[in-house]
Amino acid sequence: MKQKIIEAYESLAERYNALIDHKPHNAYYDRPNTLSLIPEMDGRHILDAACGPGKYAEIFLDNGAFVTGFDISPRMVELAIERNKGNGTFFVHDLSTPLPQLKDASFDLIVCALALHYLEDWTPTLKEFYRVLKPGGHLVISIEHPFFEFTYFQSTRYFETEPVMCTWKGFGKPVDIHSFRRPLEACIMPLLVNGFLLDTLLEPKPVEKFKELDPKHYRELNEFPAFMCLRAKKPIFTL
Repeated sequence: MKQKIIEAYESLAERYNALIDHKPHNAYYDRPNTLSLIPEMDGRHILDAACGPGKYAEIFLDNGAFVTGFDISPRMVELAIERNKGNGTFFVHDLSTPLPQLKDASFDLIVCALALHYLEDWTPTLKEFYRVLKPGGHLVISIEHPFFEFTYFQSTRYFETEPVMCTWKGFGKPVDIHSFRRPLEACIMPLLVNGFLLDTLLEPKPVEKFKELDPKHYRELNEFPAFMCLRAKKPIFTL
């Protein structure tokens, strides 16, 4: 599964990077809603987990943040470095494994956009996020909405976390994308049992610009969400 994910993103990296600024589901659905959950950026140390070609990092850097980003795809990391012209720190890393190169309590904010659904088990990753996040810091994630996925993949096993596959056709040649579908409980409880306090759950709607480029999906996303955004906080004090 992991190797298939790497191969998929390596194959579509160039086209993904070329389209990321204005592709509707990214630029006018995921990003504006995810960014709406982010507190002050200026002067903050931000970890961009599964950074892709560095678009979120670009926004953070433009707003005065200090950015560290990583991705499992070597080509995506190269593109992130190119996009950000040497600003920020980027490296190749597997989201599911520990981050020994990052110090405890070293980030004010962690952003992980549309990536956790590639992991079967979130616990090791969330433990690392908790470790490197400063007390009082925030974790902001966007994921595929569990109710949308249950319908889209025509699942008959809602309560299970199960491997699924879809074919992306919006980045040039069709690419098979493997991930894991899970119930709502499995999106929320891993945060809570690993010490985070959930303070926001956002079921996003597309911004108006989406309508100009893709009126069909604009209408559909205003009727039922495809993504879900969550913001959680690391407590300042623990019992």
